[in-house]
Amino acid sequence: HVQLVESGGGSVQHGGSLRLSCSASGYTYSRYSMAWFRQVPGKKREGVAAISPPGRAINYADSVKGRFTISRDNARNTLYLQMNSLKPEDTAIYYCAAADDIWSLDPTRYPYWGQGTQVTVS
Repeated sequence: HVQLVESGGGSVQHGGSLRLSCSASGYTYSRYSMAWFRQVPGKKREGVAAISPPGRAINYADSVKGRFTISRDNARNTLYLQMNSLKPEDTAIYYCAAADDIWSLDPTRYPYWGQGTQVTVS
């Protein structure tokens, strides 16, 4: 079965950096679009960045363009999110997701999800 496990979250000061990882198993990782989403309690889940199966096409939310970088290693079945210049408004639970579909920022297009990792910026 599909399993996605995020890691790398934590607490960081305004302007700092974090790198999230998502380890995937149970499916042919290289054939699936992958994405990062985030959610604050009481708010809708927000698309942060999405990447095509081979990693050549990428979408970013306007709020993170120029600060976050999504990448993937298909040999290691791992997705990454490098987050720089972090702001307090980036505080959220970050989830990785997989879909046999276009690399969208719409969470309804993704059937597979990790358990999330907390990022706190103060």
